[in-house]
Amino acid sequence: MNRQQEDWSNYSIVVLGLARSGVAVAKLLHQLGAKVIANDVKPREKCPEAEELERLGIPVILGMHPEDLIHDGIDLIVKNPGIPYHVHPVQEALKRNIPVVTEVEIAGRLSKAPIIGITGSNGKTTTTTLVGKMLTAGGFKAKVAGNIGQALTEVVQDLSADEWLVAELSSFQLKGVQTFRPRIGALLNLVSAHLDYHQTMEDYIASKQRLFQNQSSTDLAVLNRDSQVCVEISQSISSTIWWFSRHQEVEQGVYVKDGWIVAKKSGEECRKILSVSEVALRGSFNLENALAATAIALACACPIGAIQETLRSFAGVEHRLEYVETIDGVKYYNNSKATNAQAAEKSLEAFTEPVVLIAGGLDRGVDFKELVPIFKEKVKAIITYGQTAPIFIERAKDAGITDRYKVADVKEAVIKASELAQSGDVVLLSPACASWDMYTSFEERGSIFKQAVHSLNNKKLV
Repeated sequence: MNRQQEDWSNYSIVVLGLARSGVAVAKLLHQLGAKVIANDVKPREKCPEAEELERLGIPVILGMHPEDLIHDGIDLIVKNPGIPYHVHPVQEALKRNIPVVTEVEIAGRLSKAPIIGITGSNGKTTTTTLVGKMLTAGGFKAKVAGNIGQALTEVVQDLSADEWLVAELSSFQLKGVQTFRPRIGALLNLVSAHLDYHQTMEDYIASKQRLFQNQSSTDLAVLNRDSQVCVEISQSISSTIWWFSRHQEVEQGVYVKDGWIVAKKSGEECRKILSVSEVALRGSFNLENALAATAIALACACPIGAIQETLRSFAGVEHRLEYVETIDGVKYYNNSKATNAQAAEKSLEAFTEPVVLIAGGLDRGVDFKELVPIFKEKVKAIITYGQTAPIFIERAKDAGITDRYKVADVKEAVIKASELAQSGDVVLLSPACASWDMYTSFEERGSIFKQAVHSLNNKKLV
């Protein structure tokens, strides 16, 4: 049977965790005839979306995971990606050999549109957005969703076979797929991240690899040739591989040569796409994102002119090395999405100006010693806050930075940075940490930073 025509009316499904993706998949499966129960440990006052599901006739259990929630009459568990696998209902399902998936698996089963799946430790959102814009500029129908914007199950039913579904996918989402098969899968990079969830680097890598597990030689894998982990992973991939690289020529894919982005197919001469100097995005890491997006777009037969136009005009995604404002000759940049040390390091590499760095956040047991060399090279002052503040103070000492300050929050950090920075400097929020010790999301943290920066200018105008 065609997977899009699967008969869901025989399924009894528990959706664990509401939030955006949980609500979307519960509604869709209910619409398809499945018997759905939604469950979330949060109390009702923190789950306003529960009323919408109940109005549709979907039972919702809140405030706890009942002991009898999972039983042999349940056919499938669809869990929120952020729910760990050690919670009771997940463990009970696994013990009973009941499949546990994320909504990505459901979207993959239902999608008529070919899927482009993009994952990696850093750069997912920028690359996914770039691909969507390139395809649209090239005259293709393309919908961007997943870990960015709408949940996949919110959009999948509205897409036809002549459209592209461009999906940003996290390791949390990919760990819960079984039959998911993207036409094009891209792995941008892999560094140590989310080990509080995955426990081991091996599990983190294995989760990312699931993007390719169902691909065949007619599908495409786009991989980073400069990443040793990607090179090792390539040995177990059955699909056709296109590489991208900043540092070396590749047999097939996209790379940098003599200051140009060039593309090459196996056995053919390389062709120039665009001068690196014309790429609007700032930073070496964004150049990698541009290379990956170019490879994906070329694989979709996107016209080179549309790729060039997008690379010249697209200046970035909010909270990703986002320029905010210049005040008294000081440029302020919001890179709140830098939730690990590697992302923070890459953002610092993007600047030639002296940097007043604002960093800190959730303590995940990282010592940040790898940042000392880049601190020595780029950072004139560090302002830190949150659980990791004492660690950043120590790393600043290691780097010989004398201007190092601990403050209460991001707003106070901006005020302090404005006092320290001089004309020609950059003030950069690049936390190297998740936000959850003080803020609900990196978006909230970044928005507070921007508001605080604009407030500086407003005070000067009074």
